[in-house]
Amino acid sequence: MPENTDNKATKSDNQAIAYKKRLNSWAIARLLPNTQREIVARFRSRSDADGYMRHLPQEIPNASYMVVFDCQHQEAVI
Repeated sequence: MPENTDNKATKSDNQAIAYKKRLNSWAIARLLPNTQREIVARFRSRSDADGYMRHLPQEIPNASYMVVFDCQHQEAVI
């Protein structure tokens, strides 16, 4: 009897997507009123996030940002 490979491919694809999402846990959050935040970019490493953080005040000088380790996966604004 032939093996049903459709289910395995779907499970494998879902695992790959879940793993890829876990790779980008460092994020830059824009600080909003009432202690809220909005994720604007995600990075694989802290140093990449810090480097981009140094660039942000040149682009948008009046906003406040911070580097965070975010294990919740919201979509980034940018």
